[in-house]
Amino acid sequence: MHVVLIGATGAAGSRLLAELVRRGHTVTAIARNPARVPALPGVTARQGDVADQAGLAALLAGHDAVISSVRFLDTEPRILIDAVKAAGVPRYLVVGGAGSLEIAPGRKLVETPDFPAAYKAEALRGAAFLDALRAATELDWTFLSPSALFVPGERTGRFRLGDDALLVDAQGRSSISYEDFAVALVDELERPAHSRRRFTVGY
Repeated sequence: MHVVLIGATGAAGSRLLAELVRRGHTVTAIARNPARVPALPGVTARQGDVADQAGLAALLAGHDAVISSVRFLDTEPRILIDAVKAAGVPRYLVVGGAGSLEIAPGRKLVETPDFPAAYKAEALRGAAFLDALRAATELDWTFLSPSALFVPGERTGRFRLGDDALLVDAQGRSSISYEDFAVALVDELERPAHSRRRFTVGY
């Protein structure tokens, strides 16, 4: 496929770029500093501004899918969503956050007293982004939430998928590597199973 990856040099974005290349996709890698995009086969680096809706739409046009991997505090949901729609791209996949996942029916992880204060603003903006996607009924979107610990690690290809509930292993740990998250998201790109839905991945 011809895929646009917004935020291609970030922690998750760089792993997504590597996974897309590994599987033979052609990628337009958008970054604030395109010089930081590695030289990889099938990858074209472009400078883009997530606050510039018209400029972003022009970069997105003509692709099969858009993946955005950007901090929610640095973005405005409506700008990104409207840019995807204006560009006429058929699918939009979003690197989500764990804060909006439920630890009990109706109770989100971000609402727990132990949720780290340093990540709370980002988590709340991520939840608002998900709400905006759910309201965009004409858009074919998917929002993939990582587990609570989202860290560098290995590409094992072994993980579990869930819906809106936080995934926890037998030891009570909720985690996923950037590398395996990338596998799960590119799997979804290639074999759509969560159209207009959020899902999650964890060990």
